[in-house]
Amino acid sequence: MGVIIGIIIAAGCVFGSFYGMGGHIGTIWQPFEFLIIGGAAFGAFLIANPMKIVVDSGSAILQAVTGKAPRQADNLALLGLLYALMRELRTKPRNEVEVHLESPEQSEIFKAYPTVLRDGELRTFICDYARLILIGNARSHEIEALMDEEIGTYRRDRLKVYTALVAVADGLPALGIVAAVLGIVKAMGALDQSPALLGGLIGAALIGTASGIFMSYGVVGPVAQKVKLAREAHTRTYIVVKQTLLAFMNGALPQIAIEYGRKAISSASRPTIDELESATISGGSRNDNSPREREAA
Repeated sequence: MGVIIGIIIAAGCVFGSFYGMGGHIGTIWQPFEFLIIGGAAFGAFLIANPMKIVVDSGSAILQAVTGKAPRQADNLALLGLLYALMRELRTKPRNEVEVHLESPEQSEIFKAYPTVLRDGELRTFICDYARLILIGNARSHEIEALMDEEIGTYRRDRLKVYTALVAVADGLPALGIVAAVLGIVKAMGALDQSPALLGGLIGAALIGTASGIFMSYGVVGPVAQKVKLAREAHTRTYIVVKQTLLAFMNGALPQIAIEYGRKAISSASRPTIDELESATISGGSRNDNSPREREAA
């Protein structure tokens, strides 16, 4: 919502000020100038990027416009899942835990946290490293290095859309000049016409330059930055998983390990200790019918 409001404010101030200075709003409406700029920008975008990034750009822009990012409830659900999974790893035999990791869609643990279950990449990340912990031969520093590599790769892949949009934003002013030059060429063909007509053609041509600059710095560039923030917020979720599982591997009890994960959450959406305990430890203890699990918790 903030993106839409920001674009309305920016466009309103620019074009409203133009009208307030005595300009004619009709002069700004130059659809073929917009088609030259937008069409050339989109064509260049298709040339420069594989189709996977082109398709992903749609979902990335939608995330930016809707402000979709992990909220406190999402973080609580993630920590709750990790807590339940670590208790299983700590108290249950290997064959019983493997059932949850091999078929998370059928696991009662994962079904209890649908927001995590729906995120296929995050679900796979959790299951892969939980399986390595279950095997028991891996060292924590080796797992940490492997996690860092995977998270870094994930972040680079997710930010490719941002890089592509920034390239488009950087090129829009030049494409605006292309539209303006073509408009001037058209105006040169009307030198024998009246000054009023010639002035209108030149003014229409200059709209191309103004439009390219405005679209670059007032629309595409800010949207790209919003995409980056949204994608980095989602990447932070993997850091939470990493810190939690590493603490567990190093001998921390599940209720201590999730505190490591909580500290990795941004302060804006970080749950308090009491909220975390209420959503995970206390709730888990109330639903726990196993004396062995109560003793381990």
